[in-house]
Amino acid sequence: MQRWRGLEEIPGDWGRSVVTIGSFDGVHRGHQLIIGRAVERARELGIPAVVVTFDPHPREVIRPGSHPPLLAPHPRRAELIAELGVDAVLVLPFTTEFSQESPEAFVRQVLVDALHARVVIEGPNFRFGHRAAGDVALLGELGRADDFEVEVVDLQVCGTAGDGEPFSSSLTRRLVETGDMAGANEVLGRPHRVEGVVVRGAQRGRELGYPTANVETVPHSAIPADGVYAGWLTADGERMPAAISVGTNPTFDGTARTVEAYAIDRVGLDLYGMHVAVDFLAYLRGMEKFDSIDALLDRMADDVKRARELTDGV
Repeated sequence: MQRWRGLEEIPGDWGRSVVTIGSFDGVHRGHQLIIGRAVERARELGIPAVVVTFDPHPREVIRPGSHPPLLAPHPRRAELIAELGVDAVLVLPFTTEFSQESPEAFVRQVLVDALHARVVIEGPNFRFGHRAAGDVALLGELGRADDFEVEVVDLQVCGTAGDGEPFSSSLTRRLVETGDMAGANEVLGRPHRVEGVVVRGAQRGRELGYPTANVETVPHSAIPADGVYAGWLTADGERMPAAISVGTNPTFDGTARTVEAYAIDRVGLDLYGMHVAVDFLAYLRGMEKFDSIDALLDRMADDVKRARELTDGV
């Protein structure tokens, strides 16, 4: 899959394509429907499928400080999109100047002149241009004038998560924030992931016999609620069952909120400085302050046992 940052990186001989545009944070099951439809139409027409997304999140430019927690940083988002069969991802730098472009100018610059869109696939609530003035009706009008077809795909996928609320990035963020990993993972179609670099911490886990990878997460990451989770730690391509702690280590009067993963039954791992991924499968318990180290160790042993059972064979 080709990856472009900015219009100037698109090859000069780029031909017609099928395009879909959006933030696609998390690439959840609703996103998968629309991207999958774009790939399907592209294969029917024998032309490439292109996903257009933005960096930073538009809200951060329009209302600084309002950046929502990210379900997937852009490199991870690109990986997930590539798995759906997309041929190219275009990341458009979202600037104040760009946000002030009219819907007509956006369509002309991106869809017509740069990507030579043959078909544009969007959801019914798609908005674009300055002050989100453009909608799918206007997109259809512009398409008729500029020789591209607009197809609107219903993204209203529902399940048990959020009491049947339609799947969305905002729903997923709320579920992650409350530690409802079963719900979040239902929306995503996979375990929620947090990434970052392993840094040195207080090394209390090592002293207690449970050495953990202390993950300095990517800025704006959607971190689950404080507590202990079962999941996996992936480092250098190896996926290892893990017991994961999120919180401030109240037994030791900690104040900094951390994400720490213990790779179950692994000895001698040296992950310092490595970029790793932590996948959250299930919530085990809330964060607790224990009266003694022995009580903490007993609970940690139980956490590891449950995490091992939940990840076994998954």
